[in-house]
Amino acid sequence: MHSVDLNCDVGESFGAYRLGADEDVLRHVTSANIACGFHAGDPGTMRRTVAAAVKRGVALGAHPGFPDLVGFGRRNMELSVAEVRDLVVYQVGALSAFAVAQGAQLAHVKPHGALYNMAAARADLAQAIAEAVYSVDQYLVLFGLAGSELVTAGRNAGLNVAEEVFADRRYAADGSLVPRREAGAVIDDPEHVVKQALGMIVDGRVTTVDGSPVTVNANTICIHGDTSGAAQLALKLRLALEAAGVRVAPPPIRSAT
Repeated sequence: MHSVDLNCDVGESFGAYRLGADEDVLRHVTSANIACGFHAGDPGTMRRTVAAAVKRGVALGAHPGFPDLVGFGRRNMELSVAEVRDLVVYQVGALSAFAVAQGAQLAHVKPHGALYNMAAARADLAQAIAEAVYSVDQYLVLFGLAGSELVTAGRNAGLNVAEEVFADRRYAADGSLVPRREAGAVIDDPEHVVKQALGMIVDGRVTTVDGSPVTVNANTICIHGDTSGAAQLALKLRLALEAAGVRVAPPPIRSAT
């Protein structure tokens, strides 16, 4: 039987500003990537989102990004390897503290936005992120774009990794995500989203923008929480996966015992 994790980026509200329908989305996903205050989120939002995820039995993940609230962490920043390592440790540590304060524990780390995409292509940034995660907790699972440098770096660091695919994003011929600034980069049609997801999970391939197939290894699949109708899309996708005989569950976690 195929098995896959269904994850969503949540906790991205900030102060008086609300983004996404987190409570509704958390009803249908198995892992939550929670913003840690750099690209989005704030301490109160982090606490509330952790509580909501714990209540629904959803695995907790830190979602560290570049310190760029204005750009929502989706703009490239040229930071040193040491700076990237430090900002990941800082954010993972912060969310881990909120988890522990509520009697829970962190399960995974998924970098956000531009940090994620840059680390998918750059081995030095990928290594910095993997080393940062390992230094905080060697039993955390590192999420990275399937087949990317981040997946390789995670394995080399001794971490468990989950290769991630995207139900609502288009793929370039090299297996990377089409940049959001390009027209059609985000898939809006729910039927197309479900079809692409099933193709990646069941058949292990995705059709790229030039019409060619690319092989992917999918351990976890992402729905973006800031997408309109994200909760309904998550439910539709989960039901379609289960109808196809796919088990939907978070990635297994190693422990010290």
